[in-house]
Amino acid sequence: MREVELSAGTVEYEDTGGDGPVLVLLHGLAQNGSVWRNVVADLRGDHRCIVPTLPLGGHRRPMRPDADLSMRGLSRLVAEFLERLDLRDVTLVENDWGGAHLLVTERGGERVARLVLTSCEAFDNYPPGLPGRAVWLAAKVPGGLNAMVQPLRLRPLRRLPFAFGWMSKRPVPDEVMDGWLRPLLTRSEVRRDLRKYLRAVDKRDTLEAAGRLRSFNRPALVVWAKEDRVMPPEHGRRLAGLLPQGRLVEMLDSYTLIPEDQPEELARLIRGFVRDAP
Repeated sequence: MREVELSAGTVEYEDTGGDGPVLVLLHGLAQNGSVWRNVVADLRGDHRCIVPTLPLGGHRRPMRPDADLSMRGLSRLVAEFLERLDLRDVTLVENDWGGAHLLVTERGGERVARLVLTSCEAFDNYPPGLPGRAVWLAAKVPGGLNAMVQPLRLRPLRRLPFAFGWMSKRPVPDEVMDGWLRPLLTRSEVRRDLRKYLRAVDKRDTLEAAGRLRSFNRPALVVWAKEDRVMPPEHGRRLAGLLPQGRLVEMLDSYTLIPEDQPEELARLIRGFVRDAP
């Protein structure tokens, strides 16, 4: 893992290198960049894949205590990340988390040439579904977040609907999810960061973000799980309709974590999209 020092703190990231088209892939809450491991393995031969670990609970390096970790603050953090690495003509890909919507029309958004949205937070679905609301409510109570995550040391509990059971149709490998959860389970500073994010949740952010997509007049692909139980499938159709150059693909046999459930098909779609987009 490489590291870059940003205004909010140190961010770890994977960079496959190479001269191919640049993909920046963003993950969701209580995960890290390894959610993209199978997609990256497919694409790295002809693309430069860059995968930052965002401070959403799966990060090993706590942020500074005064860091703005709201959705808006994290979108600015991603923009700063693009600037610090001097990335241009980027295809920005997001899953689960919805903050990339805000980035594309703010400072740093000019570096994004193409946008890929896969099942993610949007409109009024924030916090999203049963698992999102459960962790959001836990964060409101002193000690609640720690009380909620500690039982997830027991691997069978991770497949409950309020945890990851509705996030992927197939269980995430134990060793991968162990890596996602270890920072939350063992570091109070990481729980502090996630608590800050959750307590800043505001539906106005996702509603405004969706509205801003009307001004993103660049190639855009929306890939949505048709059976999604956390991110409503109609949201994918609405997002594709808002994007001036939007195209929708509904993914079969998958829940929200499309990179886990259908990595080969998602990699195929991303490769074709980048190849054919101007």
